[in-house]
Amino acid sequence: MGVRKRFLTAGLVAAMAICGLVCWLSLAREASAQSVPVPRVNIEVGTAQNPQEVSQSLQILLIITLLSLAPAILIMMTSFTRIIVVFSFLRSALATQQMPPNQVLIGIALFLTFFIMAPTWQAVNRDALQPFLRGEIDQEVAFERGMEPIRTFMFKQTREKDLALFVSLAKIPRPRTYEDIPNYVLIPAFAISELKTAFQIGFMIYIPFLVIDMIVASTLMSMGMLMLPPMMISLPFKILLFIMVDGWHLLVRSLILSFS
Repeated sequence: MGVRKRFLTAGLVAAMAICGLVCWLSLAREASAQSVPVPRVNIEVGTAQNPQEVSQSLQILLIITLLSLAPAILIMMTSFTRIIVVFSFLRSALATQQMPPNQVLIGIALFLTFFIMAPTWQAVNRDALQPFLRGEIDQEVAFERGMEPIRTFMFKQTREKDLALFVSLAKIPRPRTYEDIPNYVLIPAFAISELKTAFQIGFMIYIPFLVIDMIVASTLMSMGMLMLPPMMISLPFKILLFIMVDGWHLLVRSLILSFS
């Protein structure tokens, strides 16, 4: 009887599988008989027939390249570098590990960058982008006009010593005015100037928290509590000090005023 039941069960399973296969084939046949409106997307690579097609292809390639380099442009030509480095120093001085998280710090740094760079980007939009969209100027003129406010911002924040360094390394004639300095010389000089300024601000941030660490460590040693980590005791005092002086307000205010 047991063998019989096994054969019956196997037969039922096989019959169900065959029925399912037949139903699926019939549905597939009906679906193939009806036209399904599925959009078709083609990407063709062919030979250009005229110079206009070559120009359009190069423009598309340039746009894709700019989109891929947009984060680097935002970091290296704006106030983002100084802000995010100072925030990193603050978190290290507080010794709060991953608090605030990286996403929060980057988000705050981005919005502060938008706030600081708003006058510059408004000038770019007014003098370069809108005339170009209206067809009043071509791409080269739009690029030159768009770079003028950005170059003005970078020149204000760049030290002459850093500019002289990259001018000498580039082996170009000594510039008489700021207009004689090319962008590939100005941008790295601006970057290292921003890093130096950020490290100076970070050093000033470290001093009060370092004093708290030293006081707590010396107190624990004098009490003979050598097995208790000083960082665990000093962390609440550093957070309390930062809250009492309204640290975020002072830090953000100092960062924004440092660009004026």
